[in-house]
Amino acid sequence: MEETELCFPQLFNSSCRRMKRSHFEAMLVYILLSCISLLTVILNLLVIISISHFRNLHTPTNLLLLSLAVSDVFVGLLMFFHIVLIDGCWFLGDFMCTLYHYLPYTITSASIGNMVMISIDRYVAVCYPLHYSIQITQQRVQICVCLCWISSAIFQAVILKDSLKQPGS
Repeated sequence: MEETELCFPQLFNSSCRRMKRSHFEAMLVYILLSCISLLTVILNLLVIISISHFRNLHTPTNLLLLSLAVSDVFVGLLMFFHIVLIDGCWFLGDFMCTLYHYLPYTITSASIGNMVMISIDRYVAVCYPLHYSIQITQQRVQICVCLCWISSAIFQAVILKDSLKQPGS
């Protein structure tokens, strides 16, 4: 029987097992995740720079796309941290583990909220084109984007509160 390699051998009963991969397989996964992460960050930064720089792109719809691009940049940056988890061991402690779970859920729920707002924006633009400019204003969209990010952070903070009471769970 092959002996399993533990992440923390001194904690024999509570340590997780290290995943065994060939060097080629591990390098392939590292390179693939790094490329996906880098492309995600760079392409969304192009969207952010374009919308922020050009004044004629400052429309309510593009503000929603800007918020979605910001959340996608954060997703791309968090992918780099996922590389730490490739071998199955977590070396960054309980607080970072809790934060690592908090941030992706917050960013994901904000991203979903942005997609819902984009869908509503497009629905109003298609179904009520004459009322669109009255109903969907720059200020209303800014308020909705802020509420989306704040509500996402608050909702996940409620979940985080329980995780901080029982670290390591």
